[in-house]
Amino acid sequence: MAGHHKTFENGRPEVAGQITHFEIYGDNPGTLAGFYRSLFGWQMEKLEGLNYWRIHLDPDDKDKVGGGLTYRPREDPKGWLQFVNVDSIDTSIALAEEMGARVVRPKTAVPRTAWVAVLADPAGNMFAIWQPDPLAFPEPEPD
Repeated sequence: MAGHHKTFENGRPEVAGQITHFEIYGDNPGTLAGFYRSLFGWQMEKLEGLNYWRIHLDPDDKDKVGGGLTYRPREDPKGWLQFVNVDSIDTSIALAEEMGARVVRPKTAVPRTAWVAVLADPAGNMFAIWQPDPLAFPEPEPD
């Protein structure tokens, strides 16, 4: 039925909550495209006539979240933190640092779920990396 929306028990309208895409901003987007291509293997496609790169996480599966990369729209955009799955958090941190990223929050355990770290890319954009691990557990604090 057109115009009909489901509602939650509290009467508020229920809206779709899936992420459709994301954007990464920087002062030198071409260099930043190379950073993410090398770090995560993402395919970067520069659009003809625009200073915009499409990010294809999996070109064979168009339903996967993808994004874009372009110049910063203003000096300090606020935003959400994106989490990217990795096979090895330690290898990813080392590679990211080697490529000019810095660790904002060191590797830590989400108990019995995953290892997570927050990094800033060479343009200062923060993102998190996430290595699923049902055995992850924080080290006990020294006495």
